[in-house]
Amino acid sequence: MFPMIYLASQSPQRAELLRRAGIPFQVVQSAHDEEAITASHPQTLALDRARHKADRAIVPPGADGILLAADTVVFLGRETFGSPTDDADGARILGRLAGTTHAVATGHHAVRLVNGERGVVASSVALAKVTMRPLDTAAIQAYLATGEHRGRAGAYAIQETGDRFVTDLQGTWDTVVGLSLASVARVWRELTDTPLPGSAS
Repeated sequence: MFPMIYLASQSPQRAELLRRAGIPFQVVQSAHDEEAITASHPQTLALDRARHKADRAIVPPGADGILLAADTVVFLGRETFGSPTDDADGARILGRLAGTTHAVATGHHAVRLVNGERGVVASSVALAKVTMRPLDTAAIQAYLATGEHRGRAGAYAIQETGDRFVTDLQGTWDTVVGLSLASVARVWRELTDTPLPGSAS
């Protein structure tokens, strides 16, 4: 029997990616405050926030498997964009990203669990570049009215209707959604020395 993934994330998008890939997992709570984590480099920020989520995760007693946490940061140069705080912030973020090629970093931090005890760890950062077409105020406001921007790094959801703004993607689609399955397979193999169940890896 394969070990279980304990996903320290409340993101329905991350859960759906694992579910579609046929990977067994269980969502667990994490008492993290990602805004308290700062770093000068976006990739470091994504990884540090993922590590913080894992460190604060509450795993079931006696759990055997892999504790997995992830965090996604959208950035343009050194300017980073997390989830918008409100619609006005969403409009600001989309206004900055529209007409640009920006980057998305998703950090993954995994911890081996044996009988509830935390052991060795593995980390991976996946990168993608997204080119977004120019957007006028009317297009931005129409998109905000859908509510898709809420809780999404960069204020758009490439897996939903936000994909119509994207003219080019370098890297993997799931990295932008918030969980790179290739990175998950990499840390899984590093910690278990077995292929990730349900995946092609």
